Amino acid sequence: MNTTIFRRRTVLFSSIAFLAFLSSCHHKEETKDPGTASVGIPTFTLQKEALSTSLQMPGELIAYQQVDIYAKVSSFVKTLNADIGSEVTKGQLLMTLEAPEISSQLNAAESRLQSQQAVYTASKANYDRLLETSKTPGTISTNDLDQAIAKRNSDQAQLNAAKAAYKEVGSTLSYLQIRAPFNGIVSARNVNLGAFVGPTGSGSALPIFTIQDQKHLRLQVSIPELYTGYLKEGDVVSFSVKSKPNNLFTAKVKRLSGALDARLRSERIEMDVPNLTKQLLPGMVADVSIPLPANVSTFIVPKTAVVDGAEGIYVIRDKSGKAEIVQIKKGRETDDKIEIFGNIAEGDKLVTQATEEIRAGDPIKP
Repeated sequence: MNTTIFRRRTVLFSSIAFLAFLSSCHHKEETKDPGTASVGIPTFTLQKEALSTSLQMPGELIAYQQVDIYAKVSSFVKTLNADIGSEVTKGQLLMTLEAPEISSQLNAAESRLQSQQAVYTASKANYDRLLETSKTPGTISTNDLDQAIAKRNSDQAQLNAAKAAYKEVGSTLSYLQIRAPFNGIVSARNVNLGAFVGPTGSGSALPIFTIQDQKHLRLQVSIPELYTGYLKEGDVVSFSVKSKPNNLFTAKVKRLSGALDARLRSERIEMDVPNLTKQLLPGMVADVSIPLPANVSTFIVPKTAVVDGAEGIYVIRDKSGKAEIVQIKKGRETDDKIEIFGNIAEGDKLVTQATEEIRAGDPIKP
C-alpha cells in the first residue's frame, strides 16, 4: 500500500516539474519573439533648411581715440592746468614745463645767428663793391672777384645753418607746452608740480596724461573663424553691460579686419557706439548678441541625430536597411537643432536617436 502511494506521488511530482519546465520555455520564447519584432529605429528624411541664429560673444568698449602724452624733453613740471575728469578741447594748454638749459641754448643760438648775419652782410657788401669796380677794365682781377664770390656764398651757407639751429632750439622750446591733441577727457594724470619728466629717467615710466574721446566709443569683438562668413558691414548687433543690465544697446558693424588673428583664429570687428550721455565707459566688457542670418539653405538635423564619440562626429544613415556611419562637421546650433556638413545628400534617411551602440552594418527596421 505504501509502495503504491509512493510511486503515484513520484509520477505526479515528475509530471508537475515537466509541465513547469515546458511553460517556462514557452514563456521565454513568447517574450523574446514579440520584443524582437517590435524593436524599431526611428529615422527621418534629410532636407535643407534656412537657419537663422545668433552668437553670444564678449566684447570690449574702448575710446574712439586715446593717447598717452609724454614729455619730449627732460624738464620739470611748472604748471598744471588739467586733472582727471577735465574735459578739454583740441589745442588747449594742459601743462607747462621748465627747462632752463633750453632757454640758454636758445639765447646762444640767437647770438650765433646775429653774428653770422653780420659776417654775411660784410662779405656780401665786399663782393658788391668789387663787382661794381670790376666794370672798369683792369681795376679788379678775375681771381679777386672769384674769391669774393666764394666768401659771400660760404657766409650765406653759414647764415642758413645758424637760422636752422635757432629754429630747432625754438621748436624744442615749444615742447615745454603740453596741449590737447583732440577734444576729450583726461582719464589719467601721473605727475605733480615740480616732478621730473622726459624721454629718459623716472619721468618716462608713466605718461603725463591720458586723454580719451569718450563721446564716441568702439565696440571690439573677435568672431571665431566658423562664423566669419555671416557678417558684413552695416549689420546691427545688440549688447548689454553689467552696470546697466536692463538697458539694451545697439550698434552697426563698421569695420572688419579681413584677416584672422593667428593666435585666436578669429576676426576682429568693430562697431561705432555714440555715447553723448556717457552711459558707457571705456574698458567695459559687453555681452554682445550677433545675428547670424541664413545666407543659404543647409542641412539642419536634430541634435539627437549627431553622435560625438570616440569614433569622431558622425550621423547614422539608413543604407538599404543597414546602418552606415557618415563622418560630418558641425556648424551653427540652436536649442535643439544643429547644422551639419559632410558626405550627405538631400533625401538621405538618418537615424533620429543616434547612439554609439548602433554599429555599422546593424539592421535598421522602420
